Amino acid sequence: MVTDKQARRLMSMIQSEKTKAVAAAKAGMDEKTARKYRRAGKMPSEMKAEHTWRTRGDAFCTVWGDMRAKLDLNSGLEAKTLFEDLQRRVPGQFADGQLRTLQRRVKLWRATEGPGREVYFAQVHHPGELCQSDFTDMNGLGITIGGAAFNHKVYHFVLTYSNWEDGTICFSESFESLSEGLQNSLWKLGGVPKEHRTDQLTAAVQKPDQPEKFTQRYSALLRHYELEGCKTQAAHPNENGDVEQRHHRFKRAVDQALMLRGSRDFGDRPEYGEFLRKLMEQLNAGRKGRLAEEMKVLRRLPDRRLDACKRIMARVGQGSTVRGGHNVYSVNSRLIGEQVELRLYAEQVEVWYGQRRVDAMPRLRGDGNHHIQYRHVIDWLERKPGAFENYRYREEMFPTSRFRIAYDDLKRSQPAGHVKEYLQILRLAAQESETAVDDALRQLIASDRHIRFEAVETIVRSGQKPPAATDVMIDAVDNSAYDALLSEKESLYVGAR
Repeated sequence: MVTDKQARRLMSMIQSEKTKAVAAAKAGMDEKTARKYRRAGKMPSEMKAEHTWRTRGDAFCTVWGDMRAKLDLNSGLEAKTLFEDLQRRVPGQFADGQLRTLQRRVKLWRATEGPGREVYFAQVHHPGELCQSDFTDMNGLGITIGGAAFNHKVYHFVLTYSNWEDGTICFSESFESLSEGLQNSLWKLGGVPKEHRTDQLTAAVQKPDQPEKFTQRYSALLRHYELEGCKTQAAHPNENGDVEQRHHRFKRAVDQALMLRGSRDFGDRPEYGEFLRKLMEQLNAGRKGRLAEEMKVLRRLPDRRLDACKRIMARVGQGSTVRGGHNVYSVNSRLIGEQVELRLYAEQVEVWYGQRRVDAMPRLRGDGNHHIQYRHVIDWLERKPGAFENYRYREEMFPTSRFRIAYDDLKRSQPAGHVKEYLQILRLAAQESETAVDDALRQLIASDRHIRFEAVETIVRSGQKPPAATDVMIDAVDNSAYDALLSEKESLYVGAR
């Protein structure tokens, strides 16, 4: 088959060679073929006839009319669905291998006779006009902290003109996560664009039956930064296309960086946070020119940040607990009956009373969970030891596995007074040091001695440090037996020769 390259070489050779036969030979074709292309003055590709005829019979000619009627009625039908329906209605006539033929036929119908597809109109972005943000799930990357799976999300912020991006680690799509992430990005950027767009986030957008467009808290956040808020239509993620596309590319960049790092495990969360920070700097390094254009027109930041928290007034119950964000937290028993203010941040809950912060604890994720601190209730548990066995939050009274081992050992050795003795050990941990008591329990368990409060107290108050849990004593290896075996094998081998 003659190619266009050969034909062009022929035309060039005709001008320089003495005869057409020599030119044809150098172009790699027969002289008659060369004469044909010279007379036509066209390339082989231009002379090729369009293939408009069928090479084999149409297996679907008798049933296509019925299938086309179904497609006209519901264009969303897939070729595979039509094919399986056809096999059920006409058993044995169509083999599985003919599915691909029908798929091509349906594809041609969609392109030539089917309904028009949605058109997406490319937008011109202007410096400092628009920023977009959304949450993206990072669980698929297999990141671990200290060997344990680290399930988390990233609040992702993007400027649509320069594609400058930033992210904040979070664990839910709450308003607190949205507020903290947005403010982190704006203060890191050093300015405020004109407009901020999100998708249908429940943390920001009201339900369809509400007259207001945004929630009160999100509206207040926008007013503080003088941002114009806008949202995408339902089921139209393309309207937030910049940040949606950056989700994919950002996670791919994280995945590649983890491969180069050689491990997906991090010692602690700050180490992982630093890893993401450096990666963001690398991604933004090539956007400095367009970012400089944006910085010229960005508005100034306000004088201060807003607290990214939800404030709840709640009364402390008789169990020394308070409910906030659908979860239960314990507080000091002195606050029973008092009304306190809970400040729910993205990852922390603060307890305020009398305009003072009196306690703080990690915020629980999800609903129906509890965080009970034994230090808040140990005094009254000692006075009411009978309440311990059936206490709703009893499992929270075992700070570590060794405390549970101690309780079980006491229950076996002192069936009558094991609860009182264990609560004395727990009070010692609250008054002195939980770590010191845990070390003392480890020492007693390792020595296979019965655990008693007096023994634990003696070790804790003595201040002696038990051996580290990772210290392993290995006796020196005696290689003499192995050397003797080798010598015996060697003498047998020499004797056999």
